[in-house]
Amino acid sequence: MLTVFYYKVYIMARRKRTSPVLQKAVRRVAGMNSINPNLDLGNGLTIPAFSTLIEQMRTKENAYNSALSHLDKLYREMLDTERELADMAEHMLLGVATRYGKSSVEYGMAGGVPKNQRRKGLRGNSPNLSSEQPSIVASMNGIQNGSKATLIT
Repeated sequence: MLTVFYYKVYIMARRKRTSPVLQKAVRRVAGMNSINPNLDLGNGLTIPAFSTLIEQMRTKENAYNSALSHLDKLYREMLDTERELADMAEHMLLGVATRYGKSSVEYGMAGGVPKNQRRKGLRGNSPNLSSEQPSIVASMNGIQNGSKATLIT
């Protein structure tokens, strides 16, 4: 028989990324702009090049965070569909049981365990072994080198 466990899954959204390097660079470019908006330190180290790289990083960070949000949405949708699928699978099996019976071959073919093939007894309880097995006690009285122990049952 199909057993479906329903449990509440709390999905936390993935943490969005904030770049401390980006924040530091924004503060730094603001300070350098106050020195000279056209500051050129040579070897391509200019305020416009620095600002362009800051904007590239900001764009990539925003794209990354948007992708995480989209991924979270897809994951929630997938879990909802999975729950719906589990429900339908259970209903399909119950439908086969209604039409053919729980002891039928068709029920077994659909994934259920036919009634006449189920194990008897309570689930989770094993038979009591202590009442079935005799206890064996060895007597060690009077044993000396070379002699054998006597078993008493």
